[in-house]
Amino acid sequence: MHPALRAFRSKSFRIFYAGQGLSLLGNWMQTVAMSWLVYRVTGSALLLGVTAGAQQLPILVLSPVAGVWADRVNRRRLLMLIQSLAFVQALALALLTFADVVRVPQLIVLALFLGIITAFETPTRQAFLLELIEHREDLPNAIALQSMLFQSTRFVGPSVAGLVLAALGEAWCFLANALFYLAIIATYAVVRVKPRKPPDTGVEWWRELASGFAYAFGFTGTRRLLLLLMAMGFFTAPWSSLMPIFAAETFSGDSRTFGFLIGAVGLGAIAGTFALAARASVRGLGRVVASTTVVAGVALAGFSLSGTLWLSLAFLAVFGAGLVVTAASINTVLQTLADEDKRARVISMYVMCFLGFAPIGNFTAGALAEVIGAHWTLFCCGLVVALAGGTFALGLKSWARAVRPVYLRQGIIREPRV
Repeated sequence: MHPALRAFRSKSFRIFYAGQGLSLLGNWMQTVAMSWLVYRVTGSALLLGVTAGAQQLPILVLSPVAGVWADRVNRRRLLMLIQSLAFVQALALALLTFADVVRVPQLIVLALFLGIITAFETPTRQAFLLELIEHREDLPNAIALQSMLFQSTRFVGPSVAGLVLAALGEAWCFLANALFYLAIIATYAVVRVKPRKPPDTGVEWWRELASGFAYAFGFTGTRRLLLLLMAMGFFTAPWSSLMPIFAAETFSGDSRTFGFLIGAVGLGAIAGTFALAARASVRGLGRVVASTTVVAGVALAGFSLSGTLWLSLAFLAVFGAGLVVTAASINTVLQTLADEDKRARVISMYVMCFLGFAPIGNFTAGALAEVIGAHWTLFCCGLVVALAGGTFALGLKSWARAVRPVYLRQGIIREPRV
């Protein structure tokens, strides 16, 4: 088996991967359709930001709590419950749209409900990966492959959504997502994992929550990565929420143009994650994080200034590659550094910083775009991201010294022979 696919040695991971692919495809179709529906009805950049923010705001508040519960309960059963609730949300959205009674306040409420679901699903699923793979050394590869799946569906999903929107309308995208949720529910019912006995620490959940924050932000190796993620989450989130404006106004396009723009990000991300999956070790990922963060920021700024469609698609592809390689690399390093009994809590901090700060960024960018325009808003966002990557690069040596003892203890690196 090719080294880039070594996590597929585990049967349960293969089954999970197939079901997750369908579910993510439906998620992207719904995300694109919801954004297009809001913009078609209101024409407001601010309401685009509010709707996107409503879906992401619960992640900031609830994902750390979800991390505590994911360390305390049966993760497979929790995931089945979460996906069942997501199915109900997607079905309700489809029925309201088919009946032509859906309004923006309803969309915001349903987006908020999905955000609550996502806040619990993401850290639980990430922690569940370790139970799906049979060889612990395959975990970094499993994380990279999952990121590649996410980005592949980011490319395919919006493109499919653009065609469905043009031919049938938003409601069919929502219905497809509801049906795809059934696939991932069936997947969790089928996969078999080794019995895991959740720890009975006798400690209140809120004390475990506090200890998770202290553990994640008290160590230089994880703290700097999480702070970089905060900047990435805040300043890169607006690209997707503001994209309908670029599609409709800058390029005088329709829903298909919108789908191609988002799909370009996914195409670049696929290339980036495939290269990441081919890596045999976490060694050197610090340098990767520093460089790809700068690349992502520069590409986003370049896109904001481009008025040519083909050049904009190229900038977005580079941005997508930089963004996903940065996020996946940080995820891999964090899971490598984390103690086993705190893994889900560390992952929840990752989710909180990367996705939780996105709604604030969306809301801020939506309001700013109303004043200075979408182009200059994204230019400023790209500039800040590039500066954040440069700042991390300047402190790379001290960061490497901090994580070195952990890598030595785990056998990832060895002391030089005297």
